[in-house]
Amino acid sequence: MDATKLRRAIARTPLAPVAAFPVRLARVARHDAKVLRTSARWLVTSREHHNYTYELTKLSRHHLAWFVSVVCDVPVKQVRAYLNEIETDEELRRHIERATAAASRRGLADKHVRYARRIGWYATVRARKPAHVVETGVDKGLGSCVLAAALLRNAAEGHPGRLTSLDINPEAGYLARATPWADVVDLVIGDSVASIAALDRPVDLFLHDSDHSRVHEKSEFEAVEPKLAPGAMLLTDNVTVTNVLAEHAERTGRRFLAYRETPARHWYPGDGIGVAW
Repeated sequence: MDATKLRRAIARTPLAPVAAFPVRLARVARHDAKVLRTSARWLVTSREHHNYTYELTKLSRHHLAWFVSVVCDVPVKQVRAYLNEIETDEELRRHIERATAAASRRGLADKHVRYARRIGWYATVRARKPAHVVETGVDKGLGSCVLAAALLRNAAEGHPGRLTSLDINPEAGYLARATPWADVVDLVIGDSVASIAALDRPVDLFLHDSDHSRVHEKSEFEAVEPKLAPGAMLLTDNVTVTNVLAEHAERTGRRFLAYRETPARHWYPGDGIGVAW
């Protein structure tokens, strides 16, 4: 009996789990060794302790382009052009590198600029041309810079817009305090739900990226609902943790779609983008 027939014969006997164990063990060991190598490299080379930054895998980037294409109803070729636009914006990249190096919190930030799923935020703003974007949760201001860069490009094409960035930390947003990006950003320090209630103009695009508890996320979407302009779009950065936006979309008669990113060469499993429109 040859080896193939022998394996098939054993697979039909009670010995099958025992015979398969070495193969299963080897596969798990290879997987765990890869994860450990990636984690060890990150521990040595990175300074970040939260809000991790990384590149997307090539496949994940392709999927993101199609995701934005569907939710914004624009050709995927145009979305790819938007993604390339932010990734090749050397002025923004140099600014972030310089601002990071000069910041008091530079010991907790990496020198390299990596946008991950935020390039999807950029492409969405470029495609939708919103007059007023509101984001909650600013931290260093990397996402704010990305959103502001999109608004500046829109303005150059005749579609001006502003970004209202909400955060409870008075030290937040240091990356977005320089011209020209700061020219389209209104940074508001305070509780996000109270700040949303105080907004004095309609919101065309809203992004939740603050306190990621289910209760707080739900409170933000409920607070912003009466502030929304007709046809407004809602985004959440919490889509891999809760179903809050999907439930809100169902209650309010919207469509919902989710994208989950895959980081390249990083131990973190990644976050995602949820969209209701």
